[in-house]
Parts: sequence; C-alpha cells; structure tokens
Amino acid sequence: MPDDTTKFLLLALFNQAVLATSAKVALPAHLPAKTPRGRTLVLGAGKAAAAMAAVTAETMSAPLHGIVVTRYGHDCEIPGGKIAIACAAHPVPDEQSTIIARKMLSLAQGCTPEDRMLFLASGGGSSVLSLPAPGLSLLQKQDIIRHLLHSGADIAHINCVRKHLSSIKGGRLAVACGTRDIHTFIISDVPGDAPSAIASGPTIADPTSLADARAVITRYGTPHEEVVVAALNNDANETPKPGTLFEHHTIIAKAEDALTAAAKLAQAKGWQVHNLGDRVEGEARKVGARHANISRKLKARGGRWLLMSGGETTVTVRHKNGGGGPNLEYLAGLALALNGEAGITALSCDTDGIDGSEDNAGAYITPSTLSRATALGLDINEYLENNRTYAFFKALDDLIITGPTLTNVNDFRIIAIES
Repeated sequence: MPDDTTKFLLLALFNQAVLATSAKVALPAHLPAKTPRGRTLVLGAGKAAAAMAAVTAETMSAPLHGIVVTRYGHDCEIPGGKIAIACAAHPVPDEQSTIIARKMLSLAQGCTPEDRMLFLASGGGSSVLSLPAPGLSLLQKQDIIRHLLHSGADIAHINCVRKHLSSIKGGRLAVACGTRDIHTFIISDVPGDAPSAIASGPTIADPTSLADARAVITRYGTPHEEVVVAALNNDANETPKPGTLFEHHTIIAKAEDALTAAAKLAQAKGWQVHNLGDRVEGEARKVGARHANISRKLKARGGRWLLMSGGETTVTVRHKNGGGGPNLEYLAGLALALNGEAGITALSCDTDGIDGSEDNAGAYITPSTLSRATALGLDINEYLENNRTYAFFKALDDLIITGPTLTNVNDFRIIAIES
C-alpha cells in the first residue's frame, strides 16, 4: 500500500537523522588529543550523557574519572569503569538529581590547576542535574518546574528560571571548579543552539538575568510565590555573565545536522525537499495546522515533496491525566487541518525516543487517519482537547516506539506530499 511504503521512507529518514546526531558519529573528532599534566575529570548531564561518556572513554587515551547523570532508561555501558553513570528523573527533578549535583560540585572543587574538566551536556540535563538555590526545597522546585511545563512556557523561559533558582546551573559548576581548563561538548536540543541554554549551562556563562526570570514568573505565575520572589530578588542568585568564566565549548550535534542528513538521503531517493529550518516553535497543534497549509501549496506545484522541520513546539496541558507530547499534538492538528487529503503522509518524533512522558517517540498520520478513527468511534477533537493524543494514536496502531536513542536534538517533523 502507498501509505505503508511512504511510512517506511519517513521512518528511514528519521533513523538517518538520529544516527547523524549520535555521540558515536558526532563526538570523537572533537575530543582533545593532548593530555593534561594532571587528571581528566569527566562530568555530564542529559539524555545523551551516558552515550557521550562511553564514546569519550573509548576514544581518549588519558586516564579518566568522573560521573554523568542521565534520564532513567537512557544509560549504557561505559568501558573501563572509570566514569560512573547515575540516573535521575525527567522532566521534573527528583532526589537523585540533587545527590548527583552535590557530588559533581565536590568533584569539580577537587580539581587542581593542572587538571582538566570535560563536561558532556545534552537536552534533559536541566532536570536530571538539579540543586535548588539556598532557601528553596526540592519539593518547591518540583512544583515550580511542573507548573511552568504545563503553562505553555517555552524552554528558554523555563531554563531562565531554572538557572536563577539553582546552585549548579548557569555557569555555577564552572565557578566551583578548581581548574580553568574546562571543555564543554554539547548535543543541542534548543532552537538557536545557545550554549548556555542546553542543560541550563552548568559550565557556561549565562546572558539572562534575575530580572528576566522575574518577568517569566510575572507572565506565567508560580506556586510558592513568596519564596520564589524572594529568591529572584536576591542578588546572590545572579548567574555569572559572559566574559567572566574560563571555558571552551563545542556544539557537536544539533537539529540542523539531523535535517541535513535526512534531506541528503531523501534527495538521493528522488524527492524534492522544502526545509522550514530547525527553529520552529509555537503551540504544537497550531504549528500542525500551519504546516497543512504549506503542504497543500507544495502539492499544487506537482511532483514529490518532503516538508521538513525541527525545533521545539509546546503543549498547554488542560488535563493533567491525559497522555501525549508535542509531536502527537502536532500530528493531530495536522490531521484535522488536512481532513484526509490524499497524497499526504507525515511523521513527527522526538529524536531522544520519548515524546512527552509516554513510551513513544512519536507517530504517523496518513490520508486514512481520520476515516479509520471514525470507524473505531474515535473523535480526534475530543482526544486533542483532553490532551489524550497518546490513546488516540495507540488505538490506530500508528505510534512509533524506538526506545531511548541516546541522543537529543529535539523534534523531527517530516511530511511526504505526492501529487
């Protein structure tokens, strides 16, 4: 069937995008060849941290020690046994997040001027590495982050608040380090690839301010308002600014790389590519509707087109007991706007293998999505309004389940358009 043939193509393009941004492909060429006079401490945080640590251990000849923290289920074997792996919660931190943060600060403080610190940063690090600012409890921090995640705030706003309510983010780990020889290697999941934004930049100077964080809270509100306001009015919680830290950073993989790799493969198979870029943001279902309009315009040109985009869309959570992340809400919005139009099939997945809080990377839609749903008695509008898109796509058997991919350059969306 044409639907299935196109779905196989889209999945192959997604797999190519993930491979191109994996640690094993992207990291080895960037690791330092010269050995320091002292020791090499390896720290890291994020969904790709364990894979990055494994590649580091396999590639570097220098003696290594340290610890990295990743999301539960995103760990892997690290050769040599010198770099430990810990797991913690995402997207809201847990007690393990704070235990590892304290350990990392202690290890960094133990560095001598002759040592080197390598920090391996990737998306998800903001949650799995968390140490609340003085006067703020973990339970309060959890409530604040959970509120912002459900409010529709974008990741830049959320991370701005995180950094100013933290004792390790926003460059503070670098400040604590006993050496100035600090190298940060980054797999970026943030539109624009600002180094200070990925994992909330524990080793990167922060261009945002307490005033910026206060503005976010004013816009979106917060639980524990009195405590939060007090913390954000305390100058001691300001982050170190650009030009004040000794550090080097390299972005080794980003959403643009994923799109480029997929586009090359698609063009080799005879498709024309229209790339919307790696910075697409907005409410997921509304972005889907906009992309339906673009798809129709491409269809009118004739031929075979692939409409590709990366970036990070958001979901406003109306029902906390629903299920389904931004990729599924994007696809639901796209399917509604297309209304079964022939010749248009789409895939939307998170490159880390987990869309939101469920077990799927994303899903497909085809021209038959709405008709099949109707035959099963499913009202897509009802599922979308109740944030239950996971149940909707599961009933259609259109979920894509990959398991953790051990990389993370955020969302990958691709629409196949055939006249």
